Amino acid sequence: MAAHAAPVHVAVSTVIFALRPSPVDGRMTVWLPLVRRIRDPFVNMWALPGGPLEPDEDLAESAARTLAETTLLTPQYLEQLYAFGNTDRSPGERVVSIVYWALVRSDEADIAVESENVRWFEADSVPELAFDHSLIVEYALWRLRNKLEYSHIASAFLGDTFTLSELREVHEAVLQKPLDPANFRRQIEGSGQVVPTEQLRTGGRHRPARLYRYAATVETNGPLGRTEGAS
Repeated sequence: MAAHAAPVHVAVSTVIFALRPSPVDGRMTVWLPLVRRIRDPFVNMWALPGGPLEPDEDLAESAARTLAETTLLTPQYLEQLYAFGNTDRSPGERVVSIVYWALVRSDEADIAVESENVRWFEADSVPELAFDHSLIVEYALWRLRNKLEYSHIASAFLGDTFTLSELREVHEAVLQKPLDPANFRRQIEGSGQVVPTEQLRTGGRHRPARLYRYAATVETNGPLGRTEGAS
């Protein structure tokens, strides 16, 4: 008779992206919070926020709970990203992680708790992470940059309305390259992805700027907000 198989544990982790200024030159870049592990395996190494799935929790509920407990963040955009389950990803036991990703505005990110064991890092220069979390961050960044081209995911960083300059700054931060303002305006307006509103952004040193919103037909993976569908 075959020996009893070892149990498979299920965990839920979340990659949280926000745009914050680089300490080097002040340009907006993509950041994420990490938590320092306080027990083995990988004690003292940084990792994504997360934890075991409780028996009475849905997956999205587990992701939201661990985010609130570790960072105080309650993002409006929370989407299932992928499942990671290589047999060797966790020493000593089999753990399958269901990974969510969350996007928050800069003002929301500012309320996140930081401590000795919770800290924000630039997403493209994170330290070596516990488990396979470096691979997860790399994959999440790839998905963010890819999805920016065909969905209204940028509005998660901006809110429902935004100027074209603000939208361009999001694209520049995520893609990590400067974009010509005139070409960007022409491409965005010509794509039909955004539509102008009757509102203007006033204040500041520049003349009032027209506010835009994403056209309702742009979104291909459901409405902005929580979804259980893998992406």
